[in-house]
Amino acid sequence: MPINKPILSVQNLSKSYPTPQGALRVFQQLNLELPAGQSLALMGESGSGKSTLLHLLAGLEEPDSGRVFLDNQELTQASEAHKAQIRRKYLGLVFQQFNLIPSLQVKDNLAFQARLAGCHDPQWQAEITTRLGLEELLDRYPEQLSGGQQQRVALGRALGHRPQLLLADEPTGSLDEATSDQVMQLLLELVQLSGTSLLMVTHSQRLAQQLDQVLQLQAGHLEALPS
Repeated sequence: MPINKPILSVQNLSKSYPTPQGALRVFQQLNLELPAGQSLALMGESGSGKSTLLHLLAGLEEPDSGRVFLDNQELTQASEAHKAQIRRKYLGLVFQQFNLIPSLQVKDNLAFQARLAGCHDPQWQAEITTRLGLEELLDRYPEQLSGGQQQRVALGRALGHRPQLLLADEPTGSLDEATSDQVMQLLLELVQLSGTSLLMVTHSQRLAQQLDQVLQLQAGHLEALPS
């Protein structure tokens, strides 16, 4: 079976933070590839640098050295304006905090990313709405939703423009186990339907095992775990 070209390529990525005691190294010379259409779970203890890595992959933070390529476009050397353009077009972002826009109804939160990217597709939004079970909630505001409902809206918004890569940081971390399983199932169905690659940070071995690959970030290094 042929391996798809990498949608994400990380080459010799290093990151540290200054502290009064000197530089705190998060990781050094990190390498990673994610083939298009594949899913990858990133595990590791709290403070191991998982969220930092996700921010670097999204161009939200700068590495000390190394390169990040998204669909063969180098993110690390791009201007801030170009990074924002790449994020709008190619990336979907989902975090543990839902980050919905409180002044917008569910239907407008769902459409927000796609409209920002200039590729809003009402038919695709309707498909997402149905699959996420949000048909009866479209006129509500985020504060009128449960945590699980808000996370489903956040997923729908992130996938509204059919991104090539979805970066998800503990997307079910604030949900109970039953709701977490439900949201995870919907997430996997939607990324498959849209052809989106997925890189997800999680503490849950149970959720990680549902993805194609599992990597652990430990002591600044990545090692493969059985998936």
